Parts: sequence; C-alpha cells; structure tokens
Amino acid sequence: MEQRKVKFAIVGLNNFGRTHAKGIAENKDTAELTAVCDIDEKILEERADAFGVERRYTDYYKMLEDGGFDCVILATPDQIHAEHAVAACEKGYHVLCEKPLAQSLEDCKAMADAVRRTGVKFMTGQVSRKNHANVKLKEIVDSGILGEIFYFESEYSHDYQYLDPAWRKDPVKLRHGIIGGGCHAIELMRWMVGNPTKVSAFSNQKVLTDWPVYDSTIAIMEFPNGAIGKIFCSIGGKLPNMMPTAVYGTKGTAKIHDNHTGEIHVYRHVVADNGEHMYPEQIYTYVPKGHNTGAEIAEMVDCILNDKQPECDVFEGSKVVSIGIAAIESSRLGGVPISPDYIEK
Repeated sequence: MEQRKVKFAIVGLNNFGRTHAKGIAENKDTAELTAVCDIDEKILEERADAFGVERRYTDYYKMLEDGGFDCVILATPDQIHAEHAVAACEKGYHVLCEKPLAQSLEDCKAMADAVRRTGVKFMTGQVSRKNHANVKLKEIVDSGILGEIFYFESEYSHDYQYLDPAWRKDPVKLRHGIIGGGCHAIELMRWMVGNPTKVSAFSNQKVLTDWPVYDSTIAIMEFPNGAIGKIFCSIGGKLPNMMPTAVYGTKGTAKIHDNHTGEIHVYRHVVADNGEHMYPEQIYTYVPKGHNTGAEIAEMVDCILNDKQPECDVFEGSKVVSIGIAAIESSRLGGVPISPDYIEK
C-alpha cells in the first residue's frame, strides 16, 4: 500500500518560502506542495511556475476556503503570523510557522489558545535546531564530555540595511531585531542549556539610525542551575550573516566559529602519560551547509502521520519571544550605575 503524502500550502514565497518549497521537494516521497499564496502577483507566478504548482492565490482566506491540503507553512512577516495562524487552526489545518513566532506575547497567546482549542499540530520553524553543526553541538553537550555547562554564548549578525526594509521597519507594528533575528541565538541557547530565569540587557542604535528599533542588543542571562549566558544581536553590523556559538563546561569547551561552515572545535583538558597538560583540538566537518528545512518538513510529516507533537511547538516558540521581550524591557529600564567614586592614581 502506497504511503499517504502530507499536502502543504506555502504562504509567502520570498526567501524562506522558497527554502520550504525546497524542503518539501527533498521529502517528495512523503510530502507534496499543492498550493501557494503571495500578495505580489509577479512573485506568485514566477515561484509557482518554478515549483510546478497549479493552485496559486493572492487571497489567503480564499485558499483556506478551497482547502485541499493538510498543513499551512507561514513564511510571512512576524507581525501577521497570529492572524494567519489562528485562521488556519480554526479551519482544521496544521501549521508550520516561521520563526520568530510573533513580536508580542498577546499574539503568542492567541496562537496557543487556537492550538489548544482545535488540537492541530503546530511547529515553530526554529531552523537553528536542524542546522547540521548545531545538531552535532547538541550531541556533544548531551554526551557529557564537556561536563556541567556553566556558560553559553551565541550571536546573530545580519546586515538588514540592504534587505527589503518595508515590513522590518514598520513604525507601528515594530519588528525588534533581538526577537526577529536574535531568536535564532536565543532558541539555540534554550535548546542547549534550558530556559533562563533572569535577563539584563543593553541596546544601542548606531547604524540603522532611521529605524524605529534598536539595531544592536547584548543580553546576559542567568539559569536555574547557576549557569550564565550571553546573546548578542546586530541587524546593522558590517559582517556576513553568521552565528558563532560557544558552550563552556567544567571539562571542556565546544565552539562553532561560523554555523555555515559546519566546523566544531572541541577543547578538553587532557593529562598525558608523562604528566604534561594538553588541550587537544578536534574538528568535525559537516555538509550540506545552510538551513536544513528538509529536516523540519520531515518532522512535520512524521507528526501529522503518526500523531506526534513537534519538538518546537507553539509553546516553545512563545518562550523565545518572552525572552526577547524581557531583553527589550531590560534595555529600556537601563542598568545599575557604576559608582563614580573609584580610586584615582
């Protein structure tokens, strides 16, 4: 008997919409793209032709009414995720919503309530969990060879100055960089270390001076077990899109200098037979590089066909947003002043 394919519809055909279409194609035995939607008719026609999809819409709600698919992939601006996700849930469709889940806890709650009410499967597309280097780093952390984790750091840098700014710099529906892009680093931290309980953050705006949000934020976290962590996010810094990450443990340290290369450097304290202390380096290299949306699609298919819950569901996605919002609030309040009564020479 032939295995049933899960049918997908993609909303938003730029960047991640195209990436998800590729992910579906990589799972062609179990997944099928049956409908696409975009408000830009030119992009819609070009991408639908490229994907080989006949059913194409500029009206999202008309697509929901027509149906003929199992799961909606939302590759749309953060600010409209909630509206589109809730509508899909109410129609009984499963949802794969691109990261970040939203820009407010109110929107997160609306989606969580819809999932509880309808019982659909809901995945937050935190693709950092699927990156090959990050998956290997997680295996190293879980193996225990680093010992007890006491410090984690990761950064997200992406120069937004030369991206289509329209929805990213909306002066009313704000799109905060620490949530919009920093969610990658925050989620990676949560996945490796757990959920922090406290945050102290500082932000500035030196590059994208005409934007309505900070362009750089550094946030320090504290965890229940006493571990600490640092997240840095820059959406204006002059650096290629990359996400260096490091995990420090009592027995060793693991570093990814660039998540796109797939190289992980592991350092451990080793005492040789002659008593010499050494710090040997091990390098693991993994390809292919880039976003592994094929793994996301595979997990979503498995959840739908076998009645499982996605690892990163609507509730996990909401935790990322809550951490970002706490960092924004901490930045707004400012830190503890350093005493000017230092001792001069």
